[in-house]
Amino acid sequence: MLQSQFCFLPDHAILISNRCALVREQGRIAIYNAAGVFFSIPEQDRQGMRAALGMLSLHQLASVTELARAFGVSRPTVYRHREAYQAGGVEELFSKRGPRGGYKLKGDRREEAEKLLDEGRSLRAAARAVGVSHVALMNALRQGRLRRREPVAADPEAPESGSCPGARSLEDGQCRGGVAVKREQERMQAQVGAIEEAAPRFEAAQSVAGAGVLLALPALLGEGLLEVTEQVYGRLKGGFFGLGSVVLTLAFMALLRLRNPEQLKQQAPGELGRLLGLDRAPEMKTLRRKLREMGERKLARSLADAFARRWAEAEPEALGYLYVDGHVRPYHGRRHRLPEAFVPRRRLCMGATTDTWVNDARAQPWLFVTAEANDSLLSMLEKEILPAVRAQVGRQRRLTVVFDREGWSPKRFRRWAEEGIEVMTYRKGRYEAWPEEEFVPVQDPRRTQGGSPVVYRLAERDLRIGSGQGVKLHEVRRLCDNRHQTSIVTTCRDLPMEEVASRMFARWRQENFFRYMRQEYALDHLVTYAVEPADPQRLVPNPQCKAIEKELAPWRRQLIRLQQVYSRVSLGKPGRPGKGARDSANTPEALRERMEELEARIEQRQAHLKTLPKKVPVGEGQDPDQIVRLAPERKLLTDLVKMVAYRAESAMLPGVGLLKREAEEGRVFLKTLFQTPADLIPLEEDKQLLVRYHSMAQRRFNTALRTLCHAATLGSHRYPGTDLRLVFQGPSVTNETDPGQEV
Repeated sequence: MLQSQFCFLPDHAILISNRCALVREQGRIAIYNAAGVFFSIPEQDRQGMRAALGMLSLHQLASVTELARAFGVSRPTVYRHREAYQAGGVEELFSKRGPRGGYKLKGDRREEAEKLLDEGRSLRAAARAVGVSHVALMNALRQGRLRRREPVAADPEAPESGSCPGARSLEDGQCRGGVAVKREQERMQAQVGAIEEAAPRFEAAQSVAGAGVLLALPALLGEGLLEVTEQVYGRLKGGFFGLGSVVLTLAFMALLRLRNPEQLKQQAPGELGRLLGLDRAPEMKTLRRKLREMGERKLARSLADAFARRWAEAEPEALGYLYVDGHVRPYHGRRHRLPEAFVPRRRLCMGATTDTWVNDARAQPWLFVTAEANDSLLSMLEKEILPAVRAQVGRQRRLTVVFDREGWSPKRFRRWAEEGIEVMTYRKGRYEAWPEEEFVPVQDPRRTQGGSPVVYRLAERDLRIGSGQGVKLHEVRRLCDNRHQTSIVTTCRDLPMEEVASRMFARWRQENFFRYMRQEYALDHLVTYAVEPADPQRLVPNPQCKAIEKELAPWRRQLIRLQQVYSRVSLGKPGRPGKGARDSANTPEALRERMEELEARIEQRQAHLKTLPKKVPVGEGQDPDQIVRLAPERKLLTDLVKMVAYRAESAMLPGVGLLKREAEEGRVFLKTLFQTPADLIPLEEDKQLLVRYHSMAQRRFNTALRTLCHAATLGSHRYPGTDLRLVFQGPSVTNETDPGQEV
């Protein structure tokens, strides 16, 4: 070998064959043989490299395969240069045919390609957008005619990359004041009232767990999370953790699926604190103390009204249709006795609290009201919901409220329509079937199934319901596959029947919202078991009436059986065994006497029942200390934060439209994204906070992540409490080298 024959051959030389070698140093390429350097050219001299390939191949100093491997080109390229060198020498290699330079990527097209690549597009996507092949872009990048912004270096030893998770964990565990307690001086200042709250301050850190939730921060700010909360609550009492850090902690907990403050015990406080710009996140006791302080101000309902007002002003068109339904939150405690309500998913009555939710036309939550004592949906519509809606949108605008049969009341439908509130609901009671010839197939303009629009068989008529003049309604019926006819009625008579069916059947989205919030955001979880006195004058069904009805039930059943036996005996029909018909005492006279005795007893109890009031104050016959309700302030506050987090998550869904199954995969993808680690790199000179995400499991997820990062960066949001602009960077894509690329 050459190295053994000549001691001056550099150690980093690349052996092309046993007759020549290649050395790259100081920007030049040198070709060695046994005698020494016999060919040397600048590394960027592409024509010289062609001459070297042609000469070495023609004089058989190396094989075609060896030359292609050493110079990083394809074998046809070596053959082409050898034939050109053999035909006309160096002049043939240096002759240039066709247009000089890249003729496909020039001017605006090249600038557009660079812009798309800087945004994180793949080579194929950028090439398709500018109208060239991805090979052309690959060659242009390789030749330097096209430049792409390089991602921030991920060198662990670089100062801007920050500390690794292992080093941070060791450092946090060695803090004298507690795990991850590093800003001790500011804590001492907060205790004496020298500062109102600690300001966010970021340090470079690698692979911060749960940093994916920072991508939702622009959406949270867009929903007014901090702006509205600060308008209502102002500031908290002086302390290290202020209002902003507490509210952001609750929002990040909701997105990270931390169901309650107790689960903060299982989280690394230093990692979660880095998302807040602090040394650590508040511990469970601190967070509960801050929530108690906010609850004592009794401003949660004002906060809910402020959020509803902001969303109504931002998207007034979404309030044309409002979906109203109740959600029952069971109470599993044993210390207190709450009013009972029927829990549909458990199919039993148990102590519970009922919230009535209002969702807009896009099924996004808008407002909710907690019932005082599990009032019916009709009662909540009349007393709470419609007045609250009118207070937010004004008296002049006409609205359409969609709800289920529980709100059925033709008398109120007429009055609400006169007040500018249209209703849409299912028809209650029995009704005759329409001829099937009246039903025609109609497509739902908003629903698809398997890529095809959903088709209903619908028919429509006008009807009048109620005593006197009643109320005039428009009825639309759907003929199901089992021949059942589902009736929908509405006071808005100018809507086409496909619009009525589509809007009514869209109620399933609100049911899915309840299910999603219950499973993912722990909507039913109680943040506190504290109670407060309830109104002792609140009317409830009279318990004496219930006891009398319970006493009358077996008497009525016994009377019915005696009447059946009496009819058989009177007609001379033999009785069935076991029914007492063959008993000697079952003569017509004895049966009549027993029936008269039972009827007299029933009439006496019914007469007494009529003298009793149907409803009485709950304080009658009950210890006043037992008349309580769950403290609503802290529960309302945390539910509002969860509502904002859900709306922020929904606002991010259009950004994941690249997923083929957006409806099914969108929220699952976002849930996974929020758990994804990322590097936090503050760039003080540029006044930026760079959030650099790691790769996800699939390439299409990385593509969706880059799209979300680009959209969030364009928003130019600043991290609250700092002047750092949020800049998000998705995982980079490594380009594959084309083996047929020329030099």
